[in-house]
Amino acid sequence: MPIENYSGKKVKPEAFRTLRLTGLLATGRCDTTLGVVSPLVRSPAMKFPVSAALVLLFGLSAFAQPAPTPAAPFPVSIQVDAAKPVGELKPIWRFFGADEPNYAYMKDGKKLLGELGELRPDEMYFRAHNLLNTGDGTPAYKWGSTNVYTEDAAGRPIYDWTIVDRIFDTYRARGVRPYAQIGFMPEAMSTQPKPYQHEWRPGTGTGNIGAGWGYPPKDYAKWGELVYQWVKHCVERYGRAEVEKWYWEVWNEPNGASYWHGTVEEFCKLHDYAIAGVKRALPTARVGGPDVAGAGGKFMEDFLAHVARGTNYATGEKGTPTDFVAFHAKGSPS
Repeated sequence: MPIENYSGKKVKPEAFRTLRLTGLLATGRCDTTLGVVSPLVRSPAMKFPVSAALVLLFGLSAFAQPAPTPAAPFPVSIQVDAAKPVGELKPIWRFFGADEPNYAYMKDGKKLLGELGELRPDEMYFRAHNLLNTGDGTPAYKWGSTNVYTEDAAGRPIYDWTIVDRIFDTYRARGVRPYAQIGFMPEAMSTQPKPYQHEWRPGTGTGNIGAGWGYPPKDYAKWGELVYQWVKHCVERYGRAEVEKWYWEVWNEPNGASYWHGTVEEFCKLHDYAIAGVKRALPTARVGGPDVAGAGGKFMEDFLAHVARGTNYATGEKGTPTDFVAFHAKGSPS
């Protein structure tokens, strides 16, 4: 199963560990893998911690004084006594992911997940795309499906958790927890369902992966209900205490043309209904987003403004519950 470092490069797990250590030294509290803001930065109600996240991300820039003139460089000597522990090194290289969810329960997928789980049992997280896609679970490059949602002739929902359970069961059996990506759009819900599945081959870039799964839903209430039913099922299957340790986020890189074929306003609405569904099933769940590509630009600015002080599309309340802010740091690691 391919592993991506969210720069588009395929790297070995050993390289991931090196990258995350560099991120720890450079950023302190911010996970550069998925850009997950430290859970330590939260409001007591855990409903509007975006302002706290912004403090972390932007360093109180609005209140900062002009930087003083830097001092002239001078030599520094550092001695390290490796035999003398001084405290715990909290790892931030805990997040891994892949496009193809169905490879998880195949032979090589199980082997890889087992190796990741052994690094730090029950503290490693795996994020996969396509967990809500329509299909029979046959894997393909940059594709996957679980068939969790279909409709009968009258348009009534039919839920089937068989394949997605198999994926998450494989994670948990190997000491890995889901960083659950809520996406993509089931065919029966998509506003433009055909063609639904794309074809992709290595070397062709990501510009041709868009298809019917990347469009807004025809009915946001049905979308929110699907998410509610999924989280409710997970609580029943794995237990409340276990699912409280997971992360839930909506979609992947919605600021780019490959994954989201809608406006930022439509994404905020998609996000609000999904998060409302998660919280209805498990009020203590950890929720966030938007997992944009890079810093996210104006898309990220509009999203943060919405979840901090906008009118929630699903509840009508001010803002959207946000426990973490996530982005994908892009670069070209060697």
